[in-house]
Amino acid sequence: MSIKEFVQKFYKSDALIDSDIMKTYLHPDVKLDWNSTKGLIEMDYNSMLDMANELSRAYVRSKVRISHILAEDDLVSVRYSHFVKTIENPREEMLLAHFAIIWQIKDDKLYRGYQMSQFS
Repeated sequence: MSIKEFVQKFYKSDALIDSDIMKTYLHPDVKLDWNSTKGLIEMDYNSMLDMANELSRAYVRSKVRISHILAEDDLVSVRYSHFVKTIENPREEMLLAHFAIIWQIKDDKLYRGYQMSQFS
């Protein structure tokens, strides 16, 4: 599987709301630098799993729609929109935010991420 296919598989899975799935994609030394509306958020392996657990408490379904994906050497760049369905209203899909991220892949895992997000 190419690194591009690996990253696509990650975003098509429920990893963003399921920490057990997320564990299979993360390098033990993963770091994510996330420029969000709240400023810079630095995340590691445990905080990424905590985020997935937190999201799973609020959302029953997560869907990522990738609009752009490019791969070169050990880097994959992705532009996507993240949609969720809430526990309170599982029939309505809601746009959570738009994202752009560059992932570095190491040992066939997500190793370094540089992400920006914008709420809709």
